[in-house]
Amino acid sequence: MKNRIKELAKAYAPAFIDIRRHIHSHPELSFQEHKTSEFIRQQLDSFGVPYKAGIAGTGIIALIEGKNPASKTIALRADIDALPITEANDVSYKSVNNGVMHACGHDVHTTVVLGATKILHELKDELEGTIKILFQPGEEKHPGGASIMIEEGALENPRPDAILGLHVHPSMETGKLGFCEGKYMASADEIYVTIKSKGGHAAQPHLTVDTILVASQLVVSLQQVISRNNNPFSPSVLSICAFNGGFTTNVIPSEVKLMGTFRAMDETWRFKAHELIRKQAAGIAEATGAEIEIDILVGYPTLYNNEVVTAKARQLAEDYLGKEQVEDTELRMGAEDFAFYSQIVPACFFRLGTGNKERGITSGVHTPTFDVDERAIEIGMGTMAYLATQF
Repeated sequence: MKNRIKELAKAYAPAFIDIRRHIHSHPELSFQEHKTSEFIRQQLDSFGVPYKAGIAGTGIIALIEGKNPASKTIALRADIDALPITEANDVSYKSVNNGVMHACGHDVHTTVVLGATKILHELKDELEGTIKILFQPGEEKHPGGASIMIEEGALENPRPDAILGLHVHPSMETGKLGFCEGKYMASADEIYVTIKSKGGHAAQPHLTVDTILVASQLVVSLQQVISRNNNPFSPSVLSICAFNGGFTTNVIPSEVKLMGTFRAMDETWRFKAHELIRKQAAGIAEATGAEIEIDILVGYPTLYNNEVVTAKARQLAEDYLGKEQVEDTELRMGAEDFAFYSQIVPACFFRLGTGNKERGITSGVHTPTFDVDERAIEIGMGTMAYLATQF
């Protein structure tokens, strides 16, 4: 089976590099991936793979049934949306949609899973169980397409015994894969704060409540939520990233707005921290006389890689590529809505090396110059197909 998959991945790689370039050239923003979804459906039709479309708007669920379809189900997931970034690369497959770019590698994710789907469909008579393939919209935008896919039954009928996903990793050289067991990526919540009071003349602060000063106190004091309440062995980050208020040199504004993000690796601490953030704001409001409104938008949960599933996926990856090509990857405070799946079924989310220092392919994700070494597509589609067959 391994050698057969390698042969197919190698044979199909040029065609799927073209597919990746088409998807890259025609990026669409979260929950607007109508042409991308249509293109994926066209590919599935050409493979002869049955599917259901219109999940979470533009999402697709395909099924490959092998022998004894009810014996087990393994799910594969790809995200299909792009980012609001203007591409700076001078390549033949540069984005034709101004201001939109596949700067996070979702074009690669989609291509890899499409490639694995074609391989698995061709081998279905030799497979045991069912392979469920999720093409998911809106990974980059709250509330996350994964959460909507789940609400609309993506993890039911049949329910997966395990789910696998991957993400490009530009700092890892092409040819390598990275795995991490247990807690892997952080939860991500958005914080919105509005501080209101009676503004006034800057020379008469005693007749006002200085919203700038109150906001500054809040920014500093919120760091105590992390430094004096969180277990230092459990990573957590609170960053205030926007401070908006005032318009001139001699007027204390009546309103200041703050925006930020809170990240955690522990779900219990995550929601305890929300309470502490609100309590800290209420205390400062009482002490200063300002009115402080806080809205915490609950986002993606912690991404948890099931130890058993991840250990097996790693062992299979080593068998497919060679032990020297598989590495440990570090915890990440970034967030991924694949985490929603990982909270429900045993999951493994791993990294696909896509960098090439010799060719200058080193730009990080979410940058205008992001690109990948396309040799990673053959590796990704072959590995994903092999993992799916061996679980």
